[in-house]
This record gives sequence, C-alpha cells and structure tokens, in this order.
Amino acid sequence: MRRLVCLLLLAGGVAHASTLFEDDAVLDVTLEGPFSTVADDTADRREHPFSLTVDGAVLSVDVRVRGISRVVVCQFPPLRLDFSSSDTSETVFSGQRRLKLVTHCKKAADYEENVLEEYAAYRIFNVLSDVSFRVRLLRIRYIDTDKPGRDALLRYAFLIESKDAMAERNKGSVVETRRVTKNYLDEAQAGLAYVFQFLIGNTDWSLVRAIDRDICCHNGVLVGIDNRHFFVPYEFDRAGLVNARYAKPDPGLRISRVTRRRYRGYCMSSDGLRDALRTVVERQNDIVQVIAGLGVLTDRGLEHGEKYVRSFFKVASDEEKLLRKFESRCL
Repeated sequence: MRRLVCLLLLAGGVAHASTLFEDDAVLDVTLEGPFSTVADDTADRREHPFSLTVDGAVLSVDVRVRGISRVVVCQFPPLRLDFSSSDTSETVFSGQRRLKLVTHCKKAADYEENVLEEYAAYRIFNVLSDVSFRVRLLRIRYIDTDKPGRDALLRYAFLIESKDAMAERNKGSVVETRRVTKNYLDEAQAGLAYVFQFLIGNTDWSLVRAIDRDICCHNGVLVGIDNRHFFVPYEFDRAGLVNARYAKPDPGLRISRVTRRRYRGYCMSSDGLRDALRTVVERQNDIVQVIAGLGVLTDRGLEHGEKYVRSFFKVASDEEKLLRKFESRCL
C-alpha cells in the first residue's frame, strides 16, 4: 500500500513568504494546457501557452519539451516552464523565469517513483555541497486541453533551480569552456561530485563535453567562484539509485546494469580524494535521512533507496580498499 505522507510539512505561513527553493514542503499546483501537442512537438520544441494555478493564483506560463534521451523513451517528456510573460510577484514563483520540470516518464506507478528517487539524488548532493542545484517537489494536477472531458492526472514532479540562479546564490557565474583538465577544477568540489556519483550509481555524466553542445560538460555545469571552477552535476535518472526501467549503462563501461557502481572521476591527489570520501561518510546519517524522510515513496521504493545508499557506506567502511579502487579507475 502506498504511504502517501506529506514530505516535511511546512508549519503555517503563506506561500510567497519564502522563495520557491527555500521550502521543502510539497507544492500543489494545477498545470493546464495542450499537453498532447507539446509531447508531440519534439523536433521544433515550440512554446505553447498554459496556465499554472498555485495557492489560488493563476499564472500564464509557456511550456515546451526539453531533454534528450527521455524525449525518445518517455510518453510524458520533461518540460521547460517559462514565466517571463506572467506576473509572479505575489506568488511562490516570484523572481523565477525559466525552470526545468522533471516529470514521470510513463503513467505506470513505478515511473512516478523514479521521479521521487531522482529528486532524492539532488537532495543528497545538497547535503554535500551548497554549490548544487536546489529542487522543489510538486504534486501536479495535469489537465490536457487537447482531450476535453478526460479526467485530470495527478502526479509528483519536481522543479530544478536554474543554473544562473544557482551560480548567483553562490556568488559565482556559469562558465562555458570546451575542455576541462583536472587542474582546472576546484579539487574539494570535484572530489565530492565524483564520490557522490559513485554513491548513487550514476555513470551518465562526463567532464568532456555535452551530447548536444561542444562545451563541457555532459550532465554537469561549471561555476566560477573566486577564480576556482566548481563542477555541479545534474540529471540522475539513469543512476542505480533510481533504477528506471529504461536505464541502461554505456556498453563501453562493461557493467551489466545501472545498479552496478563504477567510478568515473578524474585522477586527483590521494589526500583530496580521501578528504572527499571522508566528508561523504561523515554525512551518512543526513544522506540516509534524505531517503527515509521521503514519506511519499512506497514501501518498496524506501527499501530500495535505503538499501542502495547503505550498501555504499558498507563498502566505504574499508576506506583504503575503496580508495585503491577509485584510483585504479580514475580517468
């Protein structure tokens, strides 16, 4: 039986008293518009007018498809919301312009579970570094105006902080470059990112270049802060922690399934890597609590998430052995 318990309920207060990503309470919204048209528009990716209702306020928002692999495999693709034509000043969306929305891939219940598990991955990296993308969990009532008379669809989804807002919050700016060497990166942040990716079982990332652009990075962004360059990962749907049905590892990695962990970080100093591993291990309770605190997960989802995360800490209990493994696999 599903345990649909509200996640970290906010006690009192009005919605616009805090900004969107400073609150962990589930946000209930209604998103209404031509979903079928948007889902089919994967080539041109035109924006289509929608309405978004939150706390009684109705906002105009333009919506289009986004993403690469999920557009191919998903019936319900990830979306981008553009608030630039709407007055958001008296709402929780005040100050927001363009935001990525992570949605369920298909209607089956386990795809909604995948959304929650990917949300948890972002929250885990929030535990490790402030230079990370914040997220906000939504419960969305979808109304497809292309199909009048059809019942609304209720599903969890989450919004991702924009990269410019994340950089600005950390007193930095987004950096675009074609090539990244290990000496280019802030070592402490890089080490945390490498160990984090191993913890959640994510191999779908690269410090070489993005799939659709000739700049670094694939499923990551660089932020310049005080003449240092911070690698900030995103897009975790193919991680072992999520274990989506459609997720397959790159054949070149020679692992049979995404739940098998593979270290893919750059080679770095032994002391830097050790410090990163110890930082992650020291935050074990907080990391496990991210999963345990997700009351919206099913019992099965909670069991998988906690078991998968704890399996990392079991391996990490032999620090020297794990560090040798990292150093033998580093790029």
